[in-house]
Amino acid sequence: MKGQVVKVISDEFFVKINDEIISCKERGKLRNLKTLPLVGDFVLIDEKKRVIEEILPRKNMIIRPMVANIDQAFVITSFKYPNFSTNLLDKLLVQLEINHIKPVICLTKRDLLTDLEYKKYQSIITYYEKIGYDVVLNTDILKIKKLLKNKVTVFTGQTGAGKSTLLNNLFPELNLKTGEVSLALGRGKHTTRHIEILDIGNIRVLDTPGFSALSFSNYEKKEVRDAFLEFKNYPCPFKDCMHDKETECAVKEAVSRKEILKSRYENYLYLIEDTKYSRRR
Repeated sequence: MKGQVVKVISDEFFVKINDEIISCKERGKLRNLKTLPLVGDFVLIDEKKRVIEEILPRKNMIIRPMVANIDQAFVITSFKYPNFSTNLLDKLLVQLEINHIKPVICLTKRDLLTDLEYKKYQSIITYYEKIGYDVVLNTDILKIKKLLKNKVTVFTGQTGAGKSTLLNNLFPELNLKTGEVSLALGRGKHTTRHIEILDIGNIRVLDTPGFSALSFSNYEKKEVRDAFLEFKNYPCPFKDCMHDKETECAVKEAVSRKEILKSRYENYLYLIEDTKYSRRR
């Protein structure tokens, strides 16, 4: 019988079939193949034995958080506590682009900024919008609900950025547990312990545990390069230009003219050094 994994806790997989949720284990052959069912996976189960027999082909998947078959991702990014980081933001955007998942940047904790502090972020926000990303504040409740409608959306981002708080503001009936941010460490505590698909009418959202690190060792350099959307607007004389050490590089020239955000380019150089290709080399 076909169903979808809607929650995973330890080695227990909760599979939704119609309106019923069945707790299952994975079949031994899947463990031997080191194939782990993810939240979002469509699977075939033996209903009597309550085991997952087969994982059906995925539309997409990401490894941080580990989910499959997603339409879009809200990248929850706070201005303060934890402090805004273009490095982590670009890492998440690139991972999503590589895996063909539409990102939406959602900025939180605007209330902790003075108007002058917020003004300093305006050029960065405008830049991300200009290169093609939807950017919303967590207070834009109606706009966010419109973006969520008829979609499967994963909420992802740094620990303490406000994923569960935003979901509670959108859907008070969820009553998700939230935590405080350590002012000494500048980061939050993990309040969401597992990944789960939450169904609210025609909206499906996934709350996920936060994190502070994301490795790119599973990706190739060219995958990372092609995930920086604005680079495609600056064709180089060399077809396979990696925009790092080459001369006459149109991307590097655009950075020097301040047409490409300097932090984006610096994050790009950092990421291509963290790829599988660089590690093998």
